Order: sequence, then structure tokens, then C-alpha cells
Amino acid sequence: MSSQRKTHDKLQRIMGRTLRQYPLIEPGDKILIALSGGKDSLALMDLLGERMKRSQGGFELAALHVRMPHVGYSTDADYLKKQADKWGIPFHLKVASFPPDTNEKRSPCFLCAWNRRKVLFDEAQKMGFRKIAFGHHQDDLIQTALLNLTFAGSFNTMPVLLKMRKFDMTLIRPMAAIPESLLKEWAALQNYQPLIKTCPHETQGNRLKMKQLAEQMERLNPDYRHSIWHAMEKSGILIEEMADHEETSPSF
Repeated sequence: MSSQRKTHDKLQRIMGRTLRQYPLIEPGDKILIALSGGKDSLALMDLLGERMKRSQGGFELAALHVRMPHVGYSTDADYLKKQADKWGIPFHLKVASFPPDTNEKRSPCFLCAWNRRKVLFDEAQKMGFRKIAFGHHQDDLIQTALLNLTFAGSFNTMPVLLKMRKFDMTLIRPMAAIPESLLKEWAALQNYQPLIKTCPHETQGNRLKMKQLAEQMERLNPDYRHSIWHAMEKSGILIEEMADHEETSPSF
């Protein structure tokens, strides 16, 4: 068996376990993929696209890429469309912007994420989609939990499943149990095209500090992911059936 097949099977096996544990995808669902253009969202589209084909009409997918020209990073929309086309997934591009001085107390990362999320909700509702799939992986959820413990005094993270009453929208994270290392391996095997220009803020801020903290924890205990993931599962924070509030530490 080739290394590509082994990695593929492992990814689908972990995702399949998550889909069985949480009611993320149901018959007849119309799911909009939040396609940022990075390796994680591209992998999500490949994994869900394959499952859609196998389901033979069991659920429907579309992909939306929100472009904000002034935020400092750039993507190749033609490449993203080509990646969506190989699965027969309709690709949508929305160009949006927000005033940089909207709220001086908020970081550029928060404003970018919040405004992207707003565009995603608006466009999903216009297209008749009631579920949005994000490409966050296990490391994202663990580092968000560490971020909230350290700076907010709460044990919370981005849920695997979040039903939002305010927007009549459900957010799902099918790759929530997949470690980032496996996605990096898959991205290299697939030769995903990198972003034309990466975000200038990704090498600064508290989220980067949490990533560095997680690396230290892994050196202390190589199984730290399992321990924290088990704690999150036991606490019930990975699923929110109904919510009137925004997610903690929104991230795109």
C-alpha cells in the first residue's frame, strides 16, 4: 500500500469516527465549505468531496472563498475552483472588506475573522445552506482551549458541532479529531499550492504563543493531545446544541 493511500485511509478513518460520534452530516444536508485556501480547508474539501460522491446524493456541498484584498494575504481563486471542480463542488468567490479602524480595541485578526464569518453566514443563507463546514483540526481546538484557560479563565474551545439559534445556522468541524501533522503529510502528498501571500499577522499574537506552549507540552508528554482531548470530551464542550452567542475565539 502506498504512503498516499495509508495517509488517505487514516484521515478518512478518523473523520468517519467523528461523523459517527457527532451528528455533523445528515441525509439531505446542504453544506457550505469555508474555503480559506490553506492546506486544512483544501483537505476538508477533498475528504468531504469523496464522501459526497460515495453517498450518491445523500448530501450536497458547495465551497465559498471570502477574499479581503486589504488584509495582507493572497490566494489563487482559479486554483481553488479547479480543486472544487474535481469533485463537482460549486465554487463561489465573495470579495469583501471592512474598515481597518472599525474598532481600535479589536485586533486585526479578530476583525478579519469576525467579518469573514459574517459574510459566510450571509452568503450561506442566500444560497439556502444551513450548515457551514470549517477545516479546523485537533491542534486548533486544543490550542484554543489553552488560550481560553490562560487568558479567559474558562475551559472552552471551538465546538465540533454548534447550532446557532440567532442565525439558524449549524457550524461543523469534521476534521476536529485529526492532528495537524497528518494534514501536513497529506498536503505534501497532494502537492497543494501554497497561498500566494501569507497573512502578516500569523507569526504574532497569543495564538502563536499557545502553539509554542503546545509544543513544550508535547515534549513533556507525547500523549498530551489525547489527555486534553479526553478532558474536552468529558466536559461536553465539543458540542453545543443551541447557542445565542458567538463562538469563543472565532477563527477562520
